[in-house]
Amino acid sequence: MAVDRYPSVTGRGREWATVSTTAPPAPETTDELVERVTDWFSGAARDLPWRRPDRTPWQVLVSEVMLQQTPVVRVEPVWREWMRRWPAPADLATAPTAEVLRAWDRLGYPRRALRLADCARAIVERHDGAVPDDEEALRALPGVGEYTAAAVRAFAFGRRAVVVDTNVRRVLARSLGGTALGAPSPTAAERALAAAAVPADDATAARWAAASMELGALVCTARAPRCHACPVADLCAWRAAGHPPDAHAHRRRTQAWHGTDRQVRGRVMAALRASDAPVPRALLADSGPDPVQVERCLAGLVEDGLIEQDDADRFHLPA
Repeated sequence: MAVDRYPSVTGRGREWATVSTTAPPAPETTDELVERVTDWFSGAARDLPWRRPDRTPWQVLVSEVMLQQTPVVRVEPVWREWMRRWPAPADLATAPTAEVLRAWDRLGYPRRALRLADCARAIVERHDGAVPDDEEALRALPGVGEYTAAAVRAFAFGRRAVVVDTNVRRVLARSLGGTALGAPSPTAAERALAAAAVPADDATAARWAAASMELGALVCTARAPRCHACPVADLCAWRAAGHPPDAHAHRRRTQAWHGTDRQVRGRVMAALRASDAPVPRALLADSGPDPVQVERCLAGLVEDGLIEQDDADRFHLPA
């Protein structure tokens, strides 16, 4: 279902972090962790529309792409509108690009909207309009990577998969690795640890994927973990070690926003979404404080296929 690039703890982050561990946890510890977290999930799970029993694999896939680096509170209303307009891949596959970008609204990273449309067309062409349940086939779709493929397999089809987003990796780093967040770079050790924690049977594995993600989003948060409310506080290696600080804090950077190209690009896209007619270059000049930056962002958006320029030096969303 999904990411919080971000990393927002309520969306889906796709980065892996290293779990520093000298030895794998005892199997009984991992089993107890899984049992308690899944039991806790029964009463703590948020009522999200893409989790409901009647959700479709397509609904799950769209939610996972939208949740990449974007919090749930921003995604849910946009997701509902997309499902109203394009309830199946075949519906989105024929939608005009400008309409798709307008419907994406202010979720950010609008190339994800283009990739979703490409994905819908690929599903129609390769799989007769049905989202495949095979991870290899899923990863072959435009815009679907390792995490998204695993999440769709688990959340849409109830199958065993190693689903690890920002929230899950934080839970594993703390509970089993004894570190606050782990190192920024991925390692084979972390992948092995995550895979070892996944239960063998499909149903429990899928529930563990959702439950561990929810624990990281609601309790084992990055900056203010609610250890007093954690169902596995007594099993947590990080808590037992006295909550040592993040050893790699100096390598982590907070992503800037104000004055960046991302902000200027967002302003340009917002102006074009709001206009039914092409917008002259001069009217986009105040999208940023630096004219050179605005020109760079306009050129980049054209190159990315997110906007088009006509012979009169006006810009508009793709036809």
